[in-house]
Amino acid sequence: MQEPTARSGLGLGTQILIGMVVGSVLGAFFGERVSVLQPLGDLFIRLLVLAAVPLIFFNLLAGLTTLSDVRTFGRLAGKIMSYFVITDLIALSLGMGAMIVLKPGVGMQLTGAVDRAIGEVPSIADVLLGMVPTNMFEAFSSGNVVQLVVVSVLLGVATLMLSGPVKDRLSQGYQDLAALLRRLVDLILLVSPIGIGALMAVTVGRYGSELIGPMTKFLVGVWGGQLVVFCGYMVLLRVFTDRRPLRFLSDTGPLWATTAATTSSLASLSVGLEMAEKIKLPRSIYAFTLPLGAQLNKDGTAVMLGAVLIFTAQAAGVSFAPAAFLTLLLVGLLLSEGSGGIPGGGFVIALVYVQAFNLPIEIAAIVGGIYRLVDMSNTTVNIMGDMVGTALVARSEE
Repeated sequence: MQEPTARSGLGLGTQILIGMVVGSVLGAFFGERVSVLQPLGDLFIRLLVLAAVPLIFFNLLAGLTTLSDVRTFGRLAGKIMSYFVITDLIALSLGMGAMIVLKPGVGMQLTGAVDRAIGEVPSIADVLLGMVPTNMFEAFSSGNVVQLVVVSVLLGVATLMLSGPVKDRLSQGYQDLAALLRRLVDLILLVSPIGIGALMAVTVGRYGSELIGPMTKFLVGVWGGQLVVFCGYMVLLRVFTDRRPLRFLSDTGPLWATTAATTSSLASLSVGLEMAEKIKLPRSIYAFTLPLGAQLNKDGTAVMLGAVLIFTAQAAGVSFAPAAFLTLLLVGLLLSEGSGGIPGGGFVIALVYVQAFNLPIEIAAIVGGIYRLVDMSNTTVNIMGDMVGTALVARSEE
């Protein structure tokens, strides 16, 4: 698909960059008064989420029905899940390590009150059962990505088991609907420079001052850990695929602007599917791995979770024995894969993580004030991990 362009001939990526720069300048100049632009940004997010749910469903069906058999799908699932687990564990370790080195919580006083009724760590059985909907229409209405993936996979496998004209008609129908919905995303992206510019203006106007203060060291630690994860992605891309990192980042530029501005994996997923098509990743692979990754692969969030836990422990004067870190990693892995793909979803998970180890959740009074700044990088790294993992699996299948 061709990238939308303005009459001036500017590409979509350039238009979005201009929108981000203009929005940032407006936010810096007008401060919180620029929040009047918030509805424009919220409307853009709503449009992306509107397209995301049916696009995930039919794109995945269209991709699955092009596979030769069910065993091929099983091989893809095994590869991508192994990648998700390994990278999430590494990301958690990096977040913890950054806080151990920088020690931002040492000597800091936690203040404020938080409602402690925030939930609990789910069991593995709860996570698995939660992936299967009792009503597929409810999965659509709630926008539960992992349940949509499960429904799509079951219907896709059932379609593969059919034969003759019925299978051909269904497969072609899935392809046509997926193409229609991708065109819908093209239409929505025409207004992305305005929507993303508005979101950036509000973010800079509301949170720009938070970059200077006692939480600077915490932010540096989280962003530093996420930068290491990003560099790891680029190394994997360069070594194990024929794609060049700079070209990859340039070709998918609108996606990274969307992740930073919306801080929503679900809203960004529509653009991610469009970019995967643009850079010619196989639909039979990306239609499965990107929606699944939006729910299960949260490397950016994992860095933040590890950082928040150790930061809170330092502020509370609590230290963990080396043997306890295995438990910290396993619980963090379970929580990071269960965090919602919506703005702020990771913050609730961070509170649950802190509470699981009997640490004071008053950390919310501090981290909550700057979470939007953290979540911009969380979402970007999350989605980038999905895109790189998809490229790796696609290369291995060749």
